[in-house]
Amino acid sequence: MPFTKRQRIALTLVIAAGLLFASLFLLSHHCPASGIAFTKERRDLHLLKNRTTLPQPSDFDERLTLTSLLQPGNDSARWSTSRAARIEGYVVSVAAARTELANCYCGRDTHIHIAMRPDAPSSEHVVLETTPRIEAWARTQGWDWSEETLKRKLLGRLVLFEGWLLFDSGHAMESENIAPGTPHNWRATAWEIHPVTKIEVLK
Repeated sequence: MPFTKRQRIALTLVIAAGLLFASLFLLSHHCPASGIAFTKERRDLHLLKNRTTLPQPSDFDERLTLTSLLQPGNDSARWSTSRAARIEGYVVSVAAARTELANCYCGRDTHIHIAMRPDAPSSEHVVLETTPRIEAWARTQGWDWSEETLKRKLLGRLVLFEGWLLFDSGHAMESENIAPGTPHNWRATAWEIHPVTKIEVLK
């Protein structure tokens, strides 16, 4: 007996839902370092965000400090994403990021905002991020870098961070250095340490 139109539509929806579920299941267990990307630019950005290679001593840009990151002016070409950084500052907030294409919408980065002082306004914040891949690596070292633990241990403390430099172009127009004086700015710069590869509480 041939399917009715309603049955064909229902069958199509069931098959589509099954394919979507299967795709999400595979991505949640096997998300590539390039995440879900539809352009080369986005794919390259995701690969930078998802780096797992630890920076070596020669990778660090020794000129870079929290003070130099906060220097005003268009900073889009000030630093290089091929270099690493070592900075210290007061942790003013720790929060889970939204799900995103870089992580195949499965797993979340953790945003760590630091500043020169604990009560600095958001336009003076620098953003650092741990990633699910680096968090998994940290567990193999016996470190708990979950959002809850980082919030409990870091908030309000002076902390040293190391990791790879990243210019998050998607947030450039929300940064004080690129769009000075814009009311909705929530960060000083679009440059981040992302991913963070070392965390050390100083005091």
